[in-house]
Amino acid sequence: MSGVDGDTEAASETVKQRVTERLRRDLGPLIEGALNDPKTTDILLNADGKLWLKRLGEPSRVIGEIKAWRAMSAIKTLAGLLGKTVGAKEPILDGELPFGNERFAGQIPPVVSSPCFAIRKPAIKVFPLNSYVDLAIMSQVQCDVIKEAVREHKNILVIGGTGSGKTTLINAIIQQMVDNAPDERVFIIEDTGEIQCAAINCVQYHTTLEVSMTDLLKTTLRMLPDRIIVGEVRGAEALDLLDSWNTGHDGGAGTLHANNPESALQRLKSLITRNKHAPSDIEPLIAQAVHVIVHIGRTPEGRRVEGILEILGYENGNYITRKL
Repeated sequence: MSGVDGDTEAASETVKQRVTERLRRDLGPLIEGALNDPKTTDILLNADGKLWLKRLGEPSRVIGEIKAWRAMSAIKTLAGLLGKTVGAKEPILDGELPFGNERFAGQIPPVVSSPCFAIRKPAIKVFPLNSYVDLAIMSQVQCDVIKEAVREHKNILVIGGTGSGKTTLINAIIQQMVDNAPDERVFIIEDTGEIQCAAINCVQYHTTLEVSMTDLLKTTLRMLPDRIIVGEVRGAEALDLLDSWNTGHDGGAGTLHANNPESALQRLKSLITRNKHAPSDIEPLIAQAVHVIVHIGRTPEGRRVEGILEILGYENGNYITRKL
């Protein structure tokens, strides 16, 4: 590296540090304190200026207020850090905070009356599957079923609504994969860095504006993966994922927004139809590629694994399934 290149890189890093500190000031001490709290899971700002905090195992509560101008400044500062533009014509900003890869989703007028945002902190600890039994989130039978599916290299789809704990559960499933076969080569593909993996042979890919999940799935197949994990299936890449699981790369896992296993199968079909290469018969492909669906939900008592469905095949216009 030449002296000029080195000076330019150092200057760029200094600017980034200054903008990061400005973002910290814009967000203010309330949010900084919440980000530093290991039990914080979500920080939410509504248009009325009220700041809500969600901590692990606790109901959401208001912890203060933030002025609209300060929230707007924070969103615009973050947009600059991310190399994005935010304004009346582009009022939605998605990305990660520079502090700890927290997921950030912000909106400004005209789509809202006043700036809003949601910050989702990545899990700082991976809870093993056994702890789900200890916490009464799943039964011992359900735990054993998931462990067996991991051991037999079955493809597992974790479904649930927003905030149901899908990512936390998939982290536990990945940990079980690592415990079961520490030397396996694990590939993780996601939009934001939420998934954690302790495998010694692990590659994690993140999408960008220019590089899609489909691009990364195709790249992964050239990199000798033993297991392919997708953070969230949400678009036409569903076809590429199922194709990869169907062509000698089984033993994978992914998450999907759905309210029950039956609607998950319908949603998968809907996502696959968005792909211009989708086959005419989609259901048999799904039945071959998805072996187990684990449904986790939010109940008045807390998060619960509400059911596990095994997909055995597809015949005469119907899925052949078995509740586990």
